[in-house]
Amino acid sequence: MSDSSNEPDKLCRQCKRALPPTDFHRDRRRADGLAFYCKACANARSEASRRKRGISPQRKSPTPPGEGLKWCPDCEQIKPVADFPTTVSKASGRHSYCKPCHNARGKESAQRLYGGTREYHLRRRCGIGEKEFQELLAEQGGVCAICGGEDPQHLDHDHRTGWVRGILCFNCNGGLGQFRDSPTRLARAITYLRGTTWQRALIHPGVYQMCSPTRGRPPSPRS
Repeated sequence: MSDSSNEPDKLCRQCKRALPPTDFHRDRRRADGLAFYCKACANARSEASRRKRGISPQRKSPTPPGEGLKWCPDCEQIKPVADFPTTVSKASGRHSYCKPCHNARGKESAQRLYGGTREYHLRRRCGIGEKEFQELLAEQGGVCAICGGEDPQHLDHDHRTGWVRGILCFNCNGGLGQFRDSPTRLARAITYLRGTTWQRALIHPGVYQMCSPTRGRPPSPRS
């Protein structure tokens, strides 16, 4: 990597000054990896845009945070940078609000826009809401689509296409995930169980006999 001090100055499109690269925010979308405007002009343009949209001026910490620290505008506390969620959308790599405030804002938004976090997550992950969830559950008779267990709560969908497949209980939903939604793996698992588990065989009408497994080894006498 080349030393940034050896990089040529960049012309700011706003103030028309030739400034060192360190005076510009990073922008991976640009060929030179730098924003169009210097940091001072970018901040001024951001504040002007916020005022035009009726957003109150951005609050700043009355005391500049030290190294490795960050100020949260909601709780107005200076906390370690690790207390702020990570993000790739900001040059700092951290969200503006600390984790408790960030989570509280997310819950408030979900409640305001969707009526609750469940509706938000259903819409975001699977594209349906609680109303459609209950309609699908009624079509299944109120039970898990695989084992028939009561009160299933997990909405199953195809991870490749996003299509909703059904509503499953915790164990069945987790089982499909562990088998990676692969019919081949599930078929092999069935074959394996049939060869290692006692089976009930019909020998006369209404008469069954338990058959021993064809594979496997008996338990150790010392177990």
